[in-house]
Amino acid sequence: MTSGRTIIVEFSVVPVGTKGTSLSGYVASACEAIEKSGVNYELTPMGTVFEAESLDQAFEVIKSAHEAVLRAGTERVLTSIRIDDRKDKKRSMEDKIRSVKERLSKRDLHQ
Repeated sequence: MTSGRTIIVEFSVVPVGTKGTSLSGYVASACEAIEKSGVNYELTPMGTVFEAESLDQAFEVIKSAHEAVLRAGTERVLTSIRIDDRKDKKRSMEDKIRSVKERLSKRDLHQ
């Protein structure tokens, strides 16, 4: 990232009214769209997390994933978004996880 601003986004795109219960094909379509954007992202069992340099970029990535799921063959999509927009420090997804793990490793589990 080039600016001092860090935006970490968690989102999920859920197709509604599919013919079956498996969603992996739709998720794969969304991931292909995210990969094309070039952002650093991580797929989780319940959504996707990625880093963006601006809100505009974040919304473009989400829009591309949302539209990819529509193109994959569903007539309705529900997209949920959570945004962590931090201006005071430059932090990556990995930094946030590392910080928690460091605190966990230093605590006295016998207190």
